Amino acid sequence: MKIGLDIMGGDFAPEATVLGAIESRKVLPADVELVLIGDQDKIVEILNREKCDISQFQIVHASDVIEMGEHPAKAFKAKPNSSVAVGFGLLHKGLIDGFASAGNTGAMLVGAMYTVKAISGIIRPCIGSYVPTDINKYALLLDVGLNPDSRPDVLYQYGILGKIYAESVMGITNPRIGLVNIGSEKEKGNMVAQSTHELMEDSKDFNFVGNVEGNELFGDDKADVFVCDGFVGNVILKEAEGFYKLAQRRKIDDEFFEMFNFEHYGGTPVLGINKPVIIGHGISNVPAIKNMILQTQKVIEGNLVDKIKEAFN
Repeated sequence: MKIGLDIMGGDFAPEATVLGAIESRKVLPADVELVLIGDQDKIVEILNREKCDISQFQIVHASDVIEMGEHPAKAFKAKPNSSVAVGFGLLHKGLIDGFASAGNTGAMLVGAMYTVKAISGIIRPCIGSYVPTDINKYALLLDVGLNPDSRPDVLYQYGILGKIYAESVMGITNPRIGLVNIGSEKEKGNMVAQSTHELMEDSKDFNFVGNVEGNELFGDDKADVFVCDGFVGNVILKEAEGFYKLAQRRKIDDEFFEMFNFEHYGGTPVLGINKPVIIGHGISNVPAIKNMILQTQKVIEGNLVDKIKEAFN
């Protein structure tokens, strides 16, 4: 297995990304190879400083960087030698099995859609993220930002994608799929939510458990997968991040609250594309980079992409 890591992506790159790669190398199996994509001189400088054996990694030089503030589509096209573009090139050619980056999210999504592309039958890919539902237990929330507006048939597909991910990566048997809504009754919500519930309630494709309200997302263990459009999902995700910051600010030391820290899972998968791609938070530090790499390993080992292709073909 070969995992590609964008060394130049993120607010603290390349320092945090190289150090995260070193930390992940300590726990990854010997047959997993890390491919570091970015400025070779900077990568080697940090590895030498840390007295790390360079032979533990494959280094692929990329001379350019897509900065966080750049226009994603324009930058991806204008900078073919950027670490993001080179990474997607390697992924498309099968020279790496998965690609992870904490860099420009828009550029990562552009690369995903225009290089490895959506799986046949998928109307719109989506991004998933973890939300804590109990001590040491997470649910998958999707979409969290890729599609702010989604039709009922798209949301139905999210239920299938979430089921496959929960089974293959999270190890959950017959995962429960819940629809995020403003009430538990099927008549509640806007027309999209009502129509989606109607599609899902008799589904043979997944175990639908009905609507889940906002006050039931954290700590109630109502479902293993929460489905919503990207607008609602992104609001929930940012709310969770803000809740964790508030707990830190008030110096609250609690095992469950600590699960809101994105460092523990590192990155979010893009579901519905032809290759494994994981997107990390722009402020990712060393532990977050390490866990993003380990998350990518899980997605590859779970054979997620092939299982999704099988389901939709």
